[in-house]
Amino acid sequence: MLLSSFKVIIIGSAFIYCLAMLAMFIFQRNLMYFPTNKNPLPVDVGLDDVTVDDLPTPDGETIVVWHAPAQQDAPTVLFFHGNAGEISNRADRFATYRAAGFGVMFVSWRGYGGSTGTPTEDGILMDAKTGYDWLVSNGVDPSKIAVVGESLGTGAAVRIASEQTVGALVLGAPYTATSDVAAQRFPWLPVRILMKDQFRSIDYIGNVTAPTLVLHGTADQVIPYQFGVQLHDAINAPKTFVSVDGQGHEILYQTNTYMEEIAFLSGVFSD
Repeated sequence: MLLSSFKVIIIGSAFIYCLAMLAMFIFQRNLMYFPTNKNPLPVDVGLDDVTVDDLPTPDGETIVVWHAPAQQDAPTVLFFHGNAGEISNRADRFATYRAAGFGVMFVSWRGYGGSTGTPTEDGILMDAKTGYDWLVSNGVDPSKIAVVGESLGTGAAVRIASEQTVGALVLGAPYTATSDVAAQRFPWLPVRILMKDQFRSIDYIGNVTAPTLVLHGTADQVIPYQFGVQLHDAINAPKTFVSVDGQGHEILYQTNTYMEEIAFLSGVFSD
């Protein structure tokens, strides 16, 4: 009787575990991407003289970008946002870059803001390349492009910088791979097998040749600090690491972080 009860428990537990794996596999992108679709105009969030463009992607989607040209010979920041909200939530960052004289392009991922489609790794990488290609085709010197990624967007930033000519790379709270982050958060699941969008930055960062800045908060609970350190250690290009003691993922939205980026980029592009 006791043995039968034990078998029932084992079978029931195995069933629940398999059900949990199935649910995580099916709904994983709902747990990874948190877009909003408010899509206000730049002027609605306090930004003047910003152009809004709808760019077609090779797979038939349309992404929204906000763009302002650089002053004189200044660099242009190609910015890739994280997995939550939309580009309008980063208006203060846009304004800070412009105040420094930089050109700016913010890319709204597919499914975010006014962009069509649904976010996936392949789609986001295509969106990133679409933004880069637009800048180059409109006369921006590739060596004057500074690719900046925050959180999830660091994966796209690493890929662009590893495969295209850029002048600098900035990574805010990056990861080795999103599957590494998920594996730490869900140690009871085989996430490296189940996960569709792994953004394996660690596989590409060694190909980056542009000067690179990595910023990470030591108390980051979203993307643990250790992953930023590991990615930084794998960089072969000239590199700088800024460790923000005692702070978490919120460093991505602080003025001090923007100023660290501007100081770094000003140094790179003044050489």
